[in-house]
Amino acid sequence: MAKNEKLEREAKLVRKFKKFYARAQSDCCEVRGSIIHGRGVYATKDIDKESEVIEYVGEPIYKDISEDRAWEQYARAEEHGDAAVYIFKLDDKWDIDGNVPWNTARLINHSCDPNCEAWIIGRRVYIYSLRDIKEGEELSFDYGFDIESYEDHPCLCGSDKCIGYIVSQEQWPDLRRRLAASKESKVTA
Repeated sequence: MAKNEKLEREAKLVRKFKKFYARAQSDCCEVRGSIIHGRGVYATKDIDKESEVIEYVGEPIYKDISEDRAWEQYARAEEHGDAAVYIFKLDDKWDIDGNVPWNTARLINHSCDPNCEAWIIGRRVYIYSLRDIKEGEELSFDYGFDIESYEDHPCLCGSDKCIGYIVSQEQWPDLRRRLAASKESKVTA
C-alpha cells in the first residue's frame, strides 16, 4: 500500500471517529458521582419534556457476539466490584456495545421512576426526557431487564416507587406475585 493511501485511510478513520465522538456529547448533561451506582449522568441545564438529551453510542454487534461480550464485561466488572454491562438491545439481530469511554449515556442509571427513556431509531439509541428535568437532577431510565434473572439485579434507585429489582415495569405485576410467594414460603418454613 502506498504511503499516500495509508495516510488517506488514517485521515478518513480519524474523521469518522471525530463524528462518532461528537454524537456521544451533549451540552445537556455531565458525569458526576451518584448515590444510585457510583457514577451517574446529571442535567447541566433545565431540560423540557420529550427533548433529546444524548445519544447512546457504541459498536453495533450481532446477537451472537453480544452475549459473549456481555459475559466478559460482567466478569471484569465483578472483579472490580462493579456489575456494569453496557450492551444495549436494538432488535432481534443487533445490539450496541456501549463500552467505550466517550459514551456518556452508558452511565445513566436505572430507576423505577425514570425521568428519561430510550428511543431506538434505526440502529441508533437516543435518550429522551419523559418529563421536565431540572438542572442538577440525575438522569435515569428503565433498563427493562427480564424478570427471569431479577434476583441478579437488585435496584438501588431509592425512588418511592422502587420495586427492589431492575425489572421492566411491564413485568412488575409478575414480580410482585413472585416476591409475595417467596415471602410466604419463608414464613411457612
